[in-house]
Amino acid sequence: MAESVAHDGSGILYIVATPIGNLEDMTFRAVEVLRRAGAIACEDTRQTLKLVTRFGLHARLISYYQPREGQRIPLIIGLLREGKDVALVSDAGTPGISDPGFKLIREAIRAGVRVVPIPGPSAFVAALSASGLATHRFVFLGFPPPKREKLRRFLESLRSEEGTLIFYLPARKVADFLAQAAEVFSLRDAVIARELTKIHEEFLRGTVGELGDKVQGRSLRGEAIVLIGGAGKSKAASEDT
Repeated sequence: MAESVAHDGSGILYIVATPIGNLEDMTFRAVEVLRRAGAIACEDTRQTLKLVTRFGLHARLISYYQPREGQRIPLIIGLLREGKDVALVSDAGTPGISDPGFKLIREAIRAGVRVVPIPGPSAFVAALSASGLATHRFVFLGFPPPKREKLRRFLESLRSEEGTLIFYLPARKVADFLAQAAEVFSLRDAVIARELTKIHEEFLRGTVGELGDKVQGRSLRGEAIVLIGGAGKSKAASEDT
């Protein structure tokens, strides 16, 4: 276990990855860090309360969520300067990865606070590892632009990217996204991963066009990860070799 106080007397900001669905994926180290922390900065206190209750923790919870995360930074930096350790968590996965965290981490570094990652679950890494698509090069793109015209230009800008493309999407928007993506990447292999680590975990595979047909009319819930093969990684190309 790392020392609990930085050399200058400041506390440590721990970036703690938490389960994306199955609570059994919580690491021993993550539990111990949360147990010792003077406070836990969390995206949603209601969600984090389930986690701390499950593991018998009693740390102070500080709500740290978008778009008001900036308002909490002075409080958290103040605690760190007092020598208290703070653990940053999101509702699921790794903080700062399409979740609140970046601004606090940046300010902590500027303030000379030691920042320590506690690695663990990440939805897009889990999806990529089981996707069957190329993993030696990939581009994580988070949530794409919601408006149709901006999305079209965004996807066009990725046409020549050779790495696997990875997107986060509200599941209800997957069909519309794939309809537009098919105009640019129709024959490329793609995967939809949803409900990862949960009872109804699902991977759908096919070309971008085929997946668009598969999800039409389906009522999908939660969030999904859509992965699309990079330039030159198409079904048509593989059949020609």
